[in-house]
Amino acid sequence: MQFTHTLLKALAIACISAAALAQTALPYTDGEVRKVDLSAQKITLKHGEIKNLEMPPMSMVFQVKNPALLEKIKAGDKVKFTAEQIGSALVVTDIQPAP
Repeated sequence: MQFTHTLLKALAIACISAAALAQTALPYTDGEVRKVDLSAQKITLKHGEIKNLEMPPMSMVFQVKNPALLEKIKAGDKVKFTAEQIGSALVVTDIQPAP
């Protein structure tokens, strides 16, 4: 019985730790919108270093996690965004106008 309680406690701690890691905020990266493609749900950004992806500054096309993100921006806008690799795709998960 003691073993079962210990095992359940260990599993609970592991689950809480995994949840905390999953909720770790991604770092925002500065960028400039080059093109918005609403129909393809993609955005072209000239961006600074994306630290969580170990990506140097460049211009490239990203998919977007939520197409509604594209409705509030246009080419030429300065932005801050987060991106992550989902499967083989690089995906913008949040984008906001730069202050």
